[in-house]
Amino acid sequence: MTLPMGDEELHELAGKQAALGEVRGTPARDPVNAPMIRHWLDAMGDENPAYLEKGVAPPAMAQVWTMPGVRRSAKDRSPVDDMMAALDASGYTGVVATNCEQTYHRYARIGERLIPATRFTDLAGPKRTALGVGFFATWTVTWYSSEDDEPVAEMLFRVLKFRPRAGERSSAKSGTYPLQPAINQDTAFFWEGVKQGELRIQTCADCGELRHPPGPMCPRCRSANRSHTVVSGRGTLYSYVVHHHPPVPGRETPFVVGVVELPEGVRIVGNVVDCPIEEVVVGMPLRVTYRRMDGQLVLPMWTPGEA
Repeated sequence: MTLPMGDEELHELAGKQAALGEVRGTPARDPVNAPMIRHWLDAMGDENPAYLEKGVAPPAMAQVWTMPGVRRSAKDRSPVDDMMAALDASGYTGVVATNCEQTYHRYARIGERLIPATRFTDLAGPKRTALGVGFFATWTVTWYSSEDDEPVAEMLFRVLKFRPRAGERSSAKSGTYPLQPAINQDTAFFWEGVKQGELRIQTCADCGELRHPPGPMCPRCRSANRSHTVVSGRGTLYSYVVHHHPPVPGRETPFVVGVVELPEGVRIVGNVVDCPIEEVVVGMPLRVTYRRMDGQLVLPMWTPGEA
């Protein structure tokens, strides 16, 4: 059991974890392999044949090979785990990722196993943020090849561990849904459409390219002129996950989060509802439905229906 710590004690622990330097973990359970690469390419919509032809993995897959899974053993622990446990015990239970910077040294080759090495580098805070008072924790993971001990890739990762504000904890009592979307000039049109029962997808006002999520610039022609179109609200389930843990404010677990492919050519993320979890399958036809979460917020969700 981890006991609560004061701010000075948290910084002392951070110094001790940083002094450990780079701590190597256990080698990946499985070698880099073609089936996982094929699944990754399919999920990402990447049709580049060069990876499998050359026998290498997409660089962004580095973290995939050494993920420990839900049932982690003591051998899988890193200097970061004790720091995160201490922050949780001290009331900084909220977490949001703020930075992820990856550097690729070479391709991981099919057949080799990767070994993760974690270095805790910094704890900054306490700082007052829009989410609450918290600490920014930073660490770096480097993946080495078990064959030649060469670095394959590295990732700097930073999270904000914050203490949820009292107003957020009482949101259920006040009738306000605790997970409010960030609405700005790029996304306001989408949420206005949802309130009116319309599924609006951003389009380029010059070349007509559809894009989602919304953004300030067209990825095809680089134009900043934007418009939107109202789509049919029907699609098929491209992929999904069943969320069991951690608890999500305002939601009862487990629930399904899906990636829905629209016939108009874009994909959108949303909850799949009104369907037993065991009956959710990739490729099932879906249609959009709108659920009021509180006095102001309406969310688009997806329910089984003819495509």
